[in-house]
Amino acid sequence: MLKSFPSGGVHPPEFKLTAGLQIRQLPVPALVTIPVSQHIGAPAAVLVKKGDNVKTGQLIASVTGFVSSNIHSSVSGTVNKIDTVTDTTGYKQTAVFIDASGDDWMETIDRSSSLVREIKASQAEIIEKCKESGIVGLGGATFPSHVKLSVPKGKKCEVLIINGVECEPYLTSDHRLMLEKGEEVLTGVSILMKALGVEKAMIGIENNKKDAVSHLGKLSSGYKGITVHALKVKYPQGAEKQLIKALTGREVPSGHLPVDVGAVVHNVGTAFAVYEAVQKNKPLFERVVTITGKSLSNPGNYLVRVGTPLKNLIEAAGGQPEDTGKIISGGPMMGKAIPGDGVPVVKGTSGIVLFPQTDSVRNAVNPCIRCAKCTFACPMNLEPFLLATLSAKGMFERAENEKITDCMECGSCSYTCPAARPLLDYIRLGKSTVIKLARQKNLK
Repeated sequence: MLKSFPSGGVHPPEFKLTAGLQIRQLPVPALVTIPVSQHIGAPAAVLVKKGDNVKTGQLIASVTGFVSSNIHSSVSGTVNKIDTVTDTTGYKQTAVFIDASGDDWMETIDRSSSLVREIKASQAEIIEKCKESGIVGLGGATFPSHVKLSVPKGKKCEVLIINGVECEPYLTSDHRLMLEKGEEVLTGVSILMKALGVEKAMIGIENNKKDAVSHLGKLSSGYKGITVHALKVKYPQGAEKQLIKALTGREVPSGHLPVDVGAVVHNVGTAFAVYEAVQKNKPLFERVVTITGKSLSNPGNYLVRVGTPLKNLIEAAGGQPEDTGKIISGGPMMGKAIPGDGVPVVKGTSGIVLFPQTDSVRNAVNPCIRCAKCTFACPMNLEPFLLATLSAKGMFERAENEKITDCMECGSCSYTCPAARPLLDYIRLGKSTVIKLARQKNLK
């Protein structure tokens, strides 16, 4: 019997249209726009100015706190300006605009394709290299990896969990990475194990990726302490707490972190980025992105430089279809609509989905019929209908008591609601407000 989490979850259509398409290199753009905040935490501080010449892989913005991340140039060329840009969240933030000319990389980067398995770096050196290289979680959360690898005093990590689930419909970038860069991913896992001081790593992959399960399963026999596990196809199987429960049986209590139950979770894309940083001295300035949609003529998986305008990616996929109703950054369940194709690719961009107009219109909202489908679907055992109502009425103190901050915003509740109520929209409003009020209270 395939492993899974016990409560809630849904089964949206998969639409893995690009699962069989190999990763292709997207041409270097003429202009990149690189935001200085592509991670959870404090924005990086800009180190360059207009007119400066930079190389591919050069540090252009540095960390400003413990939870922060370095930013590197993804191209060689000249800094055009320091200005603001609307990012994938819809908010404006500071960015470095660079006119590309050629592709001159930093000499310290090993650009060879040869596999380097021997890990010479020490535990401390690995963590420092991840910090220097701007490695963040590439599963979507973009939490700085060096922070996650720095286990707090008094706590101990016993098992490393690697997320190869990719349960969001449409997205296939992790799937292709596991198939095409399996050895590098596993070496990256070994590096993460050394950094955490653990001897056990478990890679979870949904069973709709049987080729990846088989491929990594065979390769893992040559890597000490790494095992590969097929998981039941159920959304949100790739959520951190659900994945830990499925693989280890351990449950992360409300208000606690995975390390509190002896686990640390990293994405397969992050493991690959760690391999490149530690073994190849390559900062994180490009990533694999899925560009897909029912109406696209040439969807695919592309290795894309950070800062590349989305329009370049869309053009490579055959151009924007006339029936496009929405452009979504991420998957359809947890992704967000973006204002246009001028938004740049960032470290957290796992996929771009173009929805036709027919799939972009919300159904008419009807009164709640008290069916409790949203409650049964919630993987966190919350009551979404109640949390949405409390948020809509501004009852934030009670929403906090009902554990609204435990919501992972997976969207399972809205997906199942027969009345088409925008449950997640209200819950997101309530959750963000509760967090804001809590921060203000702590400052007093």
